Amino acid sequence: MEITKGIEIVDLSLFIKKCKTLVISDVHLGIESELHYKGVLVPKYHFKELMKRFEYIFSKVKPEKIIILGDLKHEFGRISEQEWRELLRFFDYLSANSNKVILLKGNHDPFLGPIARKRNLELVAELQIGNTLFIHGDYEPKLKKNINLIIMGHEHPAITLREKTKIEKFKCFLRGKYKNKELIVVPSLNLLVEGNNVLDGEFISPLLKKQNFEVFVVEKNKVYAFGKMNKLN
Repeated sequence: MEITKGIEIVDLSLFIKKCKTLVISDVHLGIESELHYKGVLVPKYHFKELMKRFEYIFSKVKPEKIIILGDLKHEFGRISEQEWRELLRFFDYLSANSNKVILLKGNHDPFLGPIARKRNLELVAELQIGNTLFIHGDYEPKLKKNINLIIMGHEHPAITLREKTKIEKFKCFLRGKYKNKELIVVPSLNLLVEGNNVLDGEFISPLLKKQNFEVFVVEKNKVYAFGKMNKLN
């Protein structure tokens, strides 16, 4: 399903057809080690499940370029052994399935540089390709006049749906506006946590504030256009 002209939702990623670019965000590799440190015991299956999702994505599209919109690793400070190991494997896997991988620095990535340099990957604060600006989303960018589309992560958007006693949460994409520019928010590829319920109206990104986004829910590789947020409450 296209979220806007020429940009297709493929599972939890975006595929920009014109430049054959795959966009993902907020993978949070190494999250299990951080949870274990805090006393929360969870099995280490995130990386394995992540590879399954990418097998599906790469069966649908063949990108020439992959852009990661920040928060590739989870821990704010030191680089854990799990992060070193999984990030290098992840970089090798993505590089084998594309010609170029570009990393945007998220708020969880102050020490991502040493790992990126191990694989000679480009690490930038933000990126412009044509009329599209790619950012993490934790700060308000300075917009050039020729920008007409912003693609960001950071928010981990999801919606919570209730039917009687049944409650379920689903990852989703958002489409709206920021300073009269089209804005698309990409959900997190952290498969251990669904994300933040945007129907509560509490956003963490300064770009979102309070607006009536269009919601595109992803469930079992299928995309559902749910319409405007105010119709879902």
